[in-house]
Amino acid sequence: MIYVLIEREIAPDMQSTYEETARKILTHAYRTVGFVEGQTFIEKGNPLRRFTLSRWQSELHWQHWYTSEDRRAQMSLLAPVLVHEEKITILEAAG
Repeated sequence: MIYVLIEREIAPDMQSTYEETARKILTHAYRTVGFVEGQTFIEKGNPLRRFTLSRWQSELHWQHWYTSEDRRAQMSLLAPVLVHEEKITILEAAG
């Protein structure tokens, strides 16, 4: 199992557009082989900073989704509402 942490910062006044598009991306990820679960978070005190933590069966499953045409198409809709490119960190359980 691996975890993927995605950090994003939304451009001012673009929150509703972000919410709608990000929800679609997560819905598509749910249907991807190897996806286990995902959760989204808002930074306390800064509603423009968002985090998505997802769990995948393996890094190979994540890479398949990350490089898929489906994700690229969804991200082309999301990228314009972000201040900068998303930051992705791959994590694994300690010990």
